[in-house]
Amino acid sequence: MKKVYATAAEALEGLLADGMTMAAGGFGLCGIPELLIDALVKSGVKDITIASNNCGVDGFGLGQLLDTRQIKKMISSYVGENAEFMRQYLSGELELEFNPQGTLAERMRAGGAGIPGFYTKTGVGTVIAEGKEHKDFNGETYILETGLVMDLAIVKAWKADTSGNLVFRKTARNFNAPAATCGRVCVAEVEEIVPVGSLDPDCIHLPGIYVHRIIAGKHEKRIEQRTVREG
Repeated sequence: MKKVYATAAEALEGLLADGMTMAAGGFGLCGIPELLIDALVKSGVKDITIASNNCGVDGFGLGQLLDTRQIKKMISSYVGENAEFMRQYLSGELELEFNPQGTLAERMRAGGAGIPGFYTKTGVGTVIAEGKEHKDFNGETYILETGLVMDLAIVKAWKADTSGNLVFRKTARNFNAPAATCGRVCVAEVEEIVPVGSLDPDCIHLPGIYVHRIIAGKHEKRIEQRTVREG
């Protein structure tokens, strides 16, 4: 099975459709699949539902898809760095499903593991729990959350071999791994592709069985908020 593609556009060919659902890895601007996001912008696909920790920043990352009005709905845990996100949400142009951060990660992981739902205490007694099933275990109340299974997952890793085994680097690991598993098809962009056998099996973070297509490229790696001491 061919997994290595030359460009992001080629890796997404045949996978995009208006109204599709998508999981996107990354945390803030760390470990975001920026090359694949650029290709999505150029593709013109619209009415997308995206599950991701946040929606990038104005003009970069997933924020570009807000500028082009390609996102219909976001499933997110944090939206605080994007003025256009706030404007579209408050004006009714964008749907938003808030999830606690750990709940969102577990919904992705559960979907990838074939688990349709799970109970959690997080959100009990808040608006997050409205309309959800409540159940008591050992005298504590939990709410039912559903696993996420998306049409497509786009993720960013540090290294891959040609079979799709992935190694993430530091913070980029947290949402990319669960996001990758919950897509019916997963496309990964990496900084380097190495031959099979080059990666230490004990250091592989995501097995290649989850990854269907890979591209390598150069990344901008912006810093979301630069904080320095006065000289």
